[in-house]
Amino acid sequence: MNLISNKNIFNIAYPVCLTLIAQNIINVTDTAFLGHLNETALGASAIAGMFYIAVYIVGFGFSQGAQILTGRRNGEKDYAKIGLIFNNGLFFNFVLSIIIFTFSYFYISQITRFLVTSDDIYNAVLEYLDWRIYGFFFAFLNIMFRSLYVGITKTRVLTASALITSVTNVFFDYAMIFGNCGFPELGIAGAAIASVIAEGVTFLFLLIYTLLKMDTKRYMLFYFSKIDWKIIKQMLNLSIFIMFQFFISTSTWFLFFIFIERMGERPLAITNIGRSLYMLLMIPGIALSTTISTIVSNLIGEGRKNEVLPFINRMIKITLIAVAPFMIFTFIMPELIIQIYTDDIDLIKASVPVIKVVSIAMTFCAVGNVIFNSVSGTGNTRTAFLIEFVTMFFYISYIYYTAILHPCTTAVVWLSEFVYWILIGISGYYYLKKGNWQKKEI
Repeated sequence: MNLISNKNIFNIAYPVCLTLIAQNIINVTDTAFLGHLNETALGASAIAGMFYIAVYIVGFGFSQGAQILTGRRNGEKDYAKIGLIFNNGLFFNFVLSIIIFTFSYFYISQITRFLVTSDDIYNAVLEYLDWRIYGFFFAFLNIMFRSLYVGITKTRVLTASALITSVTNVFFDYAMIFGNCGFPELGIAGAAIASVIAEGVTFLFLLIYTLLKMDTKRYMLFYFSKIDWKIIKQMLNLSIFIMFQFFISTSTWFLFFIFIERMGERPLAITNIGRSLYMLLMIPGIALSTTISTIVSNLIGEGRKNEVLPFINRMIKITLIAVAPFMIFTFIMPELIIQIYTDDIDLIKASVPVIKVVSIAMTFCAVGNVIFNSVSGTGNTRTAFLIEFVTMFFYISYIYYTAILHPCTTAVVWLSEFVYWILIGISGYYYLKKGNWQKKEI
C-alpha cells in the first residue's frame, strides 16, 4: 500500500472527517436549537460548551500521544505493542475522567461565578454543566478508540460511530429541549443530557465493534493482566506537552468568550454562532491534519524521513483546495447559514461581519493545523508546546486589547484568529525545515 497516495490519504481522512462532524454536530445542534429557544441560552451554551471542551481536550491530548505511538508501532509492524498502548491508555483516560469529573462537580459553580458577570448567563451555564460533565466518562474512552483506529489507519468504523453520535444527539436534542416525543421540556439542560446520551451510545458501539470485528489477538486488545507504567510513561512523555498545549489553547479560547461576555449578551450570542460555524468549517482541515500527523509518524517508523517534508508541502496545497469552496460559500451567503441558528433579524444582521471573518480565517486555520500536527507527528511534542505557548501570549494580548482595554466590534476581536494561525504556521514550518526532529527516537 502506498501510504502517501492521495487515495489512501482520502480513505483515512474521510472517516476522521465524519467523526469530527459528529462531534461538532453535538455543538451545532445544541447551538441551533438553543438559538431558537432564547438569546441567553445561546450565549450561555457558548461558555458552558467551551468549558467542557477545555477540560475534555486534556484527555484528547493524551490520546494524541497514544495515536502517535500507535502509528509508529504500526509502521514498524510491531502489532502486539499496539494493544499495550491501547489497553493502558484506556485505563489512564478513564481514571483521568474520574478525577476531572470530581473536580468539576465540586468546583464548577465557584469557577463560573468568578468568571461570569451576568446572573442569567451564570444560572444557564450551571444548568447545562450540571448534566454535561457526566459525558466525560464516555468521551474520554471514545477518544482512545479513535486514537487506535487512526493510528493503525483503519478508520472506516469511525464513519458508523459518527452517524450514531449525530442521529442520537439530534433526536434527543429535539425531544428534550422543547419537550417533543413525550419527553419533558428541559431547555438548556435537555441539550446537555442529549449530548451525554449520544456519547454513551457511541461508546457502546465502539466497544462492541472492536470486540466482534477487530483481530483482538493480533493487536493484543483487552489482554490486560496488569498496569504497564512503562507504557503509560512513554505515552505521557509524548502527550504531556500536547495535553498542556491543547488545554492552554482551548482555555485561551474560553477566555475569549469570557472577555466577549463582558461586552454584553448580544456580542456573546453572535460569538457563539461564529464559534459553532467556525468549528464546523474547520473539520476538513482538522481531518486532513490528523491524518497527516499519523502518516508522518508511520513514515518515520518505516525509515522514510526524507519523504516527510515533501509530503507536508503537497498536503498544504491539497488542504487549501479542500477548504476553498467552503470559504467562498460562507463568505458570499452568511445570512443563509446564520438562519440555521436564529430567526432574529437583528441578530442575523449583527452576525454577518463575524461570519465573514470566520470564513477567511478558516483557510489560515486549515494550513496552520496541517503544519502544527506535522510537528506533533514527528514526536517532538515539546517543541509543539513551546510554539503554542509563545503564540498564546500574542493571541491573548490582542483579544484583551480589542475586547477590554479598547473595546471594538465583535468582528475586530475575531481577527485574533489570524494572529494565532499565522504565528503557528510560520513557527511550525520553520521548525520542520530547520529543526532536529529527524534525530528524535520514541
